[in-house]
Amino acid sequence: MATAAGLLAANMLGVAAAEAPTGTPLRSVSVQGTATVSIPQGANVAVANATYRQAMGAAVSDGQNKAEFLTSRTGTALGGVQSIAEGGGFISCGNSPGGEYLEYTGEQPDFGSSPTVASPLQARGVAAPTTAPRPKVKAKPKKRKTPAAKKATASGCTLSAQVALVYTIG
Repeated sequence: MATAAGLLAANMLGVAAAEAPTGTPLRSVSVQGTATVSIPQGANVAVANATYRQAMGAAVSDGQNKAEFLTSRTGTALGGVQSIAEGGGFISCGNSPGGEYLEYTGEQPDFGSSPTVASPLQARGVAAPTTAPRPKVKAKPKKRKTPAAKKATASGCTLSAQVALVYTIG
């Protein structure tokens, strides 16, 4: 009986020792890399995806530069990358010469998430609720506007991307 109790106790200690952390945890630095690159206003999906990948590559370089700066300021050495997370992105365009905001009219790149989100009802195959039609209201007569200039095409669209990086430091 004493032998069995001794073996049981030894077994429990062995399990506890195996589950205990071994060594010191790795020290790390986390950074957010960002980059902005030009994209044609009416880009097709292939150009949009290639531009997004170019921006992600530049964002990784930006993150590495930030990590190198932080480690140099703290007197530590930058180690290898431990994790990378795509942070998505967005496209914005500037204003036309007349000051009017220009919209991006091209295809969206794969920013890492679905562009459409189904409501919980649609996901279960239930029709979404409809709203009752509004009564028609008599519209006021419109004032005549002076003719506006044609919309200018934007050459000033940019695509921004973000990447989160974690490096070991030593």
